[in-house]
Amino acid sequence: MLEKTEKSDFKYIGNKLLTWYEKNARDLPFRQTKDPYKIWICEIVFQQTRINQGLNHYTNFIERFPDVKTLAEADENEVLLYWKGLGYYSRAINVHKAAQQIIKDYHGIFPREYEEILKLKGVGKYTAAAVSSICFNGRIPAVDGNFYRVLSRIFADGFDISNSKAFNYFSELAYLILPDNVGDFNQAMMDLGSEICKPKNPLCGECPLNQDCIAFLTHTISQFPVKTKKIKSEGLKLKYYFVHRNGEFLVQQRKDDFIWKKLFEFPPEISEALVPFIKSVKTVNHKLTHKNLSIEIYNVEVDSEEVWKHFIDENDYIITDYESSNQKSFPKPLENYIGNYQTAYRIL
Repeated sequence: MLEKTEKSDFKYIGNKLLTWYEKNARDLPFRQTKDPYKIWICEIVFQQTRINQGLNHYTNFIERFPDVKTLAEADENEVLLYWKGLGYYSRAINVHKAAQQIIKDYHGIFPREYEEILKLKGVGKYTAAAVSSICFNGRIPAVDGNFYRVLSRIFADGFDISNSKAFNYFSELAYLILPDNVGDFNQAMMDLGSEICKPKNPLCGECPLNQDCIAFLTHTISQFPVKTKKIKSEGLKLKYYFVHRNGEFLVQQRKDDFIWKKLFEFPPEISEALVPFIKSVKTVNHKLTHKNLSIEIYNVEVDSEEVWKHFIDENDYIITDYESSNQKSFPKPLENYIGNYQTAYRIL
């Protein structure tokens, strides 16, 4: 068993990983740059999105907002629109606010120091470490789930990754094997965890560290990492009314104090005058992180111009149609509903 102490010299493991990375690094567009803005955006985009699913979104976002100034000056709704399809829209709101923060507090120049990067809106320890190490040669491991998994297996370490102290614990383990080139090391750990040391069915035979991995050598890979606490998903019921007439329908923009911040939605309630126009109701189940949503969507087809106008006059809803709705960001279940509506009614 490897003895993990501050005096232990496991730096050779990090160097061995770098040798593997030089030959096997994935050819990704954001690896052709040291621009901290682009590295920051890519790290935020791929926090909750697989690389093969998010590359086009990343490319489109960078083409439209190529630098901090362009992003800071953009309208928030346009930023949300270019984030469409990535989900977790609070990330888009945060990068927009952080860009404005960089303009205001750092004179438009991306901060170099880890502690300063960490002050940006929506930036956590992992992202700050990644940007610092890749762009400014900071010596900080970008500890995430890949680090937990790889390190726990290398050292056959049973420290519970759901423990509140797990980040600090595995950061210390990472420092034991940290080579001089920390930026490439952090990216190598990402590639190793994503492509080789997978959560299930890892490709141990292809791993450059298999002869240094205690879990592999002792046939205990499946026992690591250890995670005992499971976060229970909360059930949440929502109700919407899809109020439409002659190809137009009503929407409003959500506030930023709950799920789906700043996205557009259908009216959550209607007046008594609209009840007779309810044609059907559809229940949609949708899963968010730690929330299981049950969404009732009522189809309200208003064939009375008087009732339609009166409801609009009494409320602050936005009138839109299918084509115009494409320029707005909706939660995925509502976006799908609009698409089905367009197909059913042939609204072009």
